[in-house]
Amino acid sequence: MGHQVLLFACTTIALLASCTSLVSAEVIEHSFHVQNRTITRLCRRQEITAVNGSLPGPTIRVNEGDTLVVHVFNLSPYNLTIHWHGVFQLLSGWADGPEFATQCPIRPGHSYTYKFKVTGQEGTLWWHAHVSWLRATVHGALIIRPKKDHSYPFPKPYREVPILLGEWWNANVVDVENEGLANGAAPNNSDAYTINGWPGDLYPCSVNQTYKLKVKHGKTYLLRIINAALNNQLFFKIANHKMKVVAVDATYTDPYITDVVVIGPGQTTDVLLTADQVSASYYMAVNPYASAAGVPFDNTTTRGIIVYEGALPSTPIMPILPAFNDTPTAHKFFTNLTGLVTGPFWNPPPRKVDEHMFITVGLGLTACNGRPGNATCAGPNGQRFAASMNNASFQFPDKISMLEAFFYNVGGIYTTDFPDQPPLKFDYTNPNNSNNTAIIMTTKSTKVKKIKFNATVEIVFQNTALIGIENHPIHLHGFNFYVLAQGFGNYNPAVDRKKFNLVNPQERNTIGVPVGGWAVIRFRANNPGVWLMHCHLDVHLPWGLATSFVVENGPTPSTRLPPPPPDLPKC
Repeated sequence: MGHQVLLFACTTIALLASCTSLVSAEVIEHSFHVQNRTITRLCRRQEITAVNGSLPGPTIRVNEGDTLVVHVFNLSPYNLTIHWHGVFQLLSGWADGPEFATQCPIRPGHSYTYKFKVTGQEGTLWWHAHVSWLRATVHGALIIRPKKDHSYPFPKPYREVPILLGEWWNANVVDVENEGLANGAAPNNSDAYTINGWPGDLYPCSVNQTYKLKVKHGKTYLLRIINAALNNQLFFKIANHKMKVVAVDATYTDPYITDVVVIGPGQTTDVLLTADQVSASYYMAVNPYASAAGVPFDNTTTRGIIVYEGALPSTPIMPILPAFNDTPTAHKFFTNLTGLVTGPFWNPPPRKVDEHMFITVGLGLTACNGRPGNATCAGPNGQRFAASMNNASFQFPDKISMLEAFFYNVGGIYTTDFPDQPPLKFDYTNPNNSNNTAIIMTTKSTKVKKIKFNATVEIVFQNTALIGIENHPIHLHGFNFYVLAQGFGNYNPAVDRKKFNLVNPQERNTIGVPVGGWAVIRFRANNPGVWLMHCHLDVHLPWGLATSFVVENGPTPSTRLPPPPPDLPKC
């Protein structure tokens, strides 16, 4: 009888816990009206595409476990999709968003509803357009707080502040991209950087277009920093203040105190800022980390102002910023981050590896094939700029999405022969190979890597010196991964495997592969579907620096991709 009472009590407790979890989760609903509008920046009026008329777009706030529903109405003249950058999309790959990877685009005048559960992650993510360069202005923060009655693994901040770093062009960004693609050259650089949509007082006509944050002395603020720039990694500093990093890419880290944050396109960094200095005004400033030698870039600085309440008017204090090519500072920041093993969702990295891959990432050329009125293109050697992984330059399909081809078993959309190794071994990071015509050419294809459900994948990303050497931020959809190690030069397994951190590695969804170097990641493919992996420099994605993983369905209904929603856009 005692055992029966105990069993009943345990069952009741379990049911109550389950019910409490269900009750605490909510359905959060938003509507995105995407259309063109004209705004004034840098002394001129410019038409942009925006969500609900704002730049950045609306901030979405959910609690872990909530279901997010977003109705997207495309009132713009462009095809559109929305990607929920960093969201796992467990069994909801139809909502991931990249054009022709998981869905066909939302055509002008049409709509689509994204619906998915946000589970197993907390912190700062973001959403953005995943068609052409529209994400320059179509983006916003996605903040995932702990479940109700749960807390952060650090003292509760006085206030939380999204800080979105962006780029601005004095032109239509779609036209900028299309011009570069048409002539085979690199597109024009941006004209400014922005903080929460404002360029700051170093740019023309921008004294009154400077972001300001008021703080109270002694209070601690959680800054949720997002790099929404298209093509630049960035340094972020606040004059006379230290910051404590507590999370990256919506995964908790061991607290790391720093006076500079380095952040690549697509990455997020949560920092605690304590207003503990003399009451005054201080600049927060952002400048580019441009690792490619000799390549033109937007070498300007944006800044906002932190103003202490009650401070007398004064000229804000300016921080000393790193040089644009300060790779040691960038590498120190990225390699000093470690995972918080006491965090709510921490799991140690898997030790057994099922799939080993060595992937070269870098630039190259494809044959020009002419262009109207010209026999050559504007890239090096009269050819067309391209980019590739293992010398396969990725080309998206345009008939149906790859995810539909996977679900309905449609042939001819992609091939499953993406190589585990580069087709040719060479001295990858030797600058003398920059214009080696024997290895610089690549070809377009839609090659993917097929993986069994729940397999553990380890990837060595190896940067190359072809065309030029630079840091490449690589983003993986559908998963976080462990960053086991990173370094410079050619990866040497005999030496570099000894550097693996298998105790408390940082987890990310976007990794900056060091300039002229390598990085090793590991993840478990526990989410069936088609998951894009690509460089998050938007200049490189249309050039082909991408591939995709096709993760097979699991053995049970709860590990198989469900059918698509009925309103999934058609091609």
